[in-house]
Amino acid sequence: MWQNSPPGSIYDYIRVASFSIGPDGLIEQWSSRAAGLFGMTSTEAIGRDPVEAFMPAELRSEGHRRVGEILDGKEWTGLVPFRMPGEGGAHGVAEVYVMPSLTGQGERAALCIVVDVRALRRIETDLAASQAIFGQSPFGFVLFGTDFAVVRANQRFATVFGGAAEDHRGRTVADYLPQAEADRLSATLKRVLETGESVTDLQLVGTAPGTTERRHWSMNLYRVHSGAGRPVGIAGLATDVTRRHIAAREAASARRNLALLNEASARIGNSLDLETTARELLDVAVPGFCDLAAVDLYQGLLTGEEAAPGSWAPAHRESAGGSAELRRVAHASAVADALPTAVAGSGPPGPDDLPPALGAVHRFPFGSPCAVALRSARVEDVPGDEMGFVQSTLAVPMVAHDTVVGLVQFSRTKGSEPFGERDRALATELAARAAVCIDNARLYRREHERALILQRSLLPPGDPEAAGLDIACRYLPGNTATEVGGDWFDVIELPGHRTALVVGDVMGRGLRAAVAMGELRTAVRTLALLDLEPAEVLSALDEVARGLGSPGGGERSEGIGGRGGAQWPSRAAQKSREADLSEVYLATCVYAVYDPVTRRCTFANAGHMPPAVVEPGRPARLIDVPPGMPLGVGGEPFEEVEIELAENALLTLYTDGLVESRDQPLDEGLAALRTVLTGPQMELEDACDFVLSTLDTQHGEDDIALLMARIQGLPAEAVGDWTLPRGPRSVGRARELARGQLLAWDLDDLVDTTELLVSELVTNALRYGEGEIRLRLLRDRTLVCEVWDAGLVQPRRRRARDTDEGGRGLQLVGLLSAAWGSRRTPRGKTVWFELALPDGEPAAELSVEQLLSMY
Repeated sequence: MWQNSPPGSIYDYIRVASFSIGPDGLIEQWSSRAAGLFGMTSTEAIGRDPVEAFMPAELRSEGHRRVGEILDGKEWTGLVPFRMPGEGGAHGVAEVYVMPSLTGQGERAALCIVVDVRALRRIETDLAASQAIFGQSPFGFVLFGTDFAVVRANQRFATVFGGAAEDHRGRTVADYLPQAEADRLSATLKRVLETGESVTDLQLVGTAPGTTERRHWSMNLYRVHSGAGRPVGIAGLATDVTRRHIAAREAASARRNLALLNEASARIGNSLDLETTARELLDVAVPGFCDLAAVDLYQGLLTGEEAAPGSWAPAHRESAGGSAELRRVAHASAVADALPTAVAGSGPPGPDDLPPALGAVHRFPFGSPCAVALRSARVEDVPGDEMGFVQSTLAVPMVAHDTVVGLVQFSRTKGSEPFGERDRALATELAARAAVCIDNARLYRREHERALILQRSLLPPGDPEAAGLDIACRYLPGNTATEVGGDWFDVIELPGHRTALVVGDVMGRGLRAAVAMGELRTAVRTLALLDLEPAEVLSALDEVARGLGSPGGGERSEGIGGRGGAQWPSRAAQKSREADLSEVYLATCVYAVYDPVTRRCTFANAGHMPPAVVEPGRPARLIDVPPGMPLGVGGEPFEEVEIELAENALLTLYTDGLVESRDQPLDEGLAALRTVLTGPQMELEDACDFVLSTLDTQHGEDDIALLMARIQGLPAEAVGDWTLPRGPRSVGRARELARGQLLAWDLDDLVDTTELLVSELVTNALRYGEGEIRLRLLRDRTLVCEVWDAGLVQPRRRRARDTDEGGRGLQLVGLLSAAWGSRRTPRGKTVWFELALPDGEPAAELSVEQLLSMY
C-alpha cells in the first residue's frame, strides 16, 4: 500500500539525491533530486563520466582511482568537492555514500547517495541551537500539536508542573489549569492555529501541583510551520509573573491608598458638624476602600457633656453588659442596605446581634472585638459570619489627641480581597483623620453653644416695648454656622417714659467679639440708668472700651507701681497685647434717646452708620449725625443732634452688614436702603422682613442688626404739665393739680399716694432747689410724676436720727413708689417717681418693718 509523505519532510531540508554508475564508470541512472542538486537534467547527465563532469581537474586522477576501487567492490563514504557543469558552475562539497551493486548480467556497478554538506551543516546548527534554547531556557517552553496536546516540553516547564519533561507529552491544558482558565487558553490556541496571529502576554491564573498558592503566568503563543509552510503546532513560552503581579498589586494598592488619603484630606472635615464629618469619612471609604462601613460616636460627646472625651470610655463608665453608650451616626453600603455586624461571634447572629439602626443608642458587649478596640485603642478584627456575606471587618477606634471618641467599622464582602496590613494601616489613618476633625467639631460645638448662650442672653427679648414707640428688630449672624457675632441692639427704658435705642458693632467675629459686645452692652445699660445725655454716654463708653483693652480691665501702667517701683510691661508683651485685644474692643455705636411727649429724638454717633427716617408722604433720608471716632480709640468728643420726628415716622437703626458688602460699595448700599424704606407702608414686622429680603446684603459676610421704630407720641390728654412759682402755696397747688388729673384719668386708687409723694418732692424743690418748679404727670403703661427745678444739687437718701424732725421724705418716696430717681437737665435737675397702674387688686399695705425703717 502506497502512502504519500507530506511536503516538508526531513529530506526536503537535507537535500538528498541519488544516481548510479554503470560497469563502464559512466552515469547510468540520474534521479530528479540529483537534477535539482546539480542543476543538470538526466539527458545531460546519463552517459557522462561523473569525475570529469563534477570534480575539479586537479582531483580527477584521484577520483578515477576511487571510482575504480568502487567498481572492484569497495564501499566508500567521504566528502567530494564538486562543481556544476559549465564555466560558471557553482562549487560545493557533497557527502557521498557509494555502495557497490550488480547489474542483471552480474556486472559490477555502484549506487551513489549524495547529500549537500552545506544544508546538512545548517540543519545540524539549527538543531543544536534549538536544543540549547529549548533545553536551557529559564522559561517554560511547550509545543502543542495541532490537536492541542503537548508534543514537547522543556525541563523548566516540568519543574513547575512536576515530573520529567517526557511525562508531559500528550497532556492537555485541562491538566494544568482550572476549567475556566483552561477553556480560555484552549480558545486562544485554536485562534492562533487558525489565524496564525501570535498572542503575547496572555495572563493565566492557577495553582502548581501539590500547592494551594495562586500563581500567575504570562504566556506568548505563536504558530509553528514546516519547511513547506504547513502548520504543525503552536509553541508557547510561559513565564511565572506571580512576583511581578504581587508587586504591581502592592503598587496599585499603595497608589490607591495614597489617593484615598489625598481624597480624605480634601473631603473630611469641611464641616464643623459631627454627623456630617462621619458621613464624609464613609463617602471616602465606600466603595474605594471597603464595601460596608459604619461610624459610632460616644453618646456623651454628642450630648455635649463637659467631661473630657477620655473619661467617656474607661472601665468605670462601662458595665458588665458592655461598653459605654454609643450612637450610630452614619453608615454606608456599596452592595446592599445591610451593615456590618456590630457584635463579633461565631455562628449566625441572633436577634440581639443585629446592627444598630441609624441614630440608635447602643452598647457593644464587653468581650466583643469592638469593645476591646475601644478600650485598647487598637484595631481589632471582627470575624465574618459564615452564613452571611461579610468576609471580614476591621473595628478601628477613632483616636484624637490620645482620646478615643468613637469607633468605625470597615467591612468587605465575600469575593472581595481580604484586608491586609496595608489596609489596617490605611484604616487607622482614615479613622485618625476623621477623629481629629470630629474632636475639633466637638470643641467648636461646645464653644459655639457657650457663645450662643452668651449672645442670646445679651440680646433684648424678641418684642421689646417702649412708650410712644412700636419696635421691631432682627439679628442675623454673619455666619449661619456659628450664629455668633459682635453686632448688637438694645432698647432701654429711661425715666419719663423716654426710651434709649442702641445699635452697635464690635469689630471682629466669634466668641471674643460676642464677649466684647456683652461687656459693652452691659456698660451701655449701666450708663443709661444714670440718665446721661447721649454724647456723655458715648464718651463714658469709649473709656470703658479702652479700659477693656488694657491689663486689669482699665488699670493703666502710667504711674508708679507698688513697693517694687514702676511696673512697666515689656515692649514685646505690650505689642502682643495690643495685637490681641485692640481689634476686639474697637466698636461703633449709635445712641438715641426718644421723648414721646415732645416726639424729639437726640442722637450721638461713634463711627456708626447714620440713622434713617421716613416721615409720612416724604422719601427716606439719612439723619446727619456727625460720626465720631469708634469706641476704644479715644481722644475725640462726641456731638449730639436733636430732631423732631413726625407722628407715624419710621426710624431705622442698623449695622454696616445691611448696606455694605464685598461686591457693593457703601454709597450704593445706603442709596438702596433709602429706596427700600420709601416703599409702601406696611406692618412693622413685615417691614423688617421686607428690608432684609429686598436688599442685596450678601448675608454671610458680616453680621446684621436691624432696629426699626414707628413713632407714636404720647397724646396730649396723657400728659399733665404745670409750672409753679416758688412759694409755700405751691405745695398745696401741686397736690390739687395731681388729684384733679388723676381723677380725670380714672386713677382714683392712686390719688392718695400720688398726693403724698408729690407733696414731698415739691417741698424738697422749694427747700433745696432754685427757680420755678415744674410738675409733670405722664400716663402710659405706668404713671410717672416729675418735679423740675433749676437747682444742681442732686437729692440723696439718708437715714434720719430718732431726734430728727425731717429727712424721711425720700425714704417714703422709695417705699411707696415702684421706682424713683433724679437726672440732670440743661437748666437744673428733675426728680421723678413711678407708680404702677391699678389692676383691680387692692394696693399692698406697708409692713411694720418698712414703716419702722424710716425711723
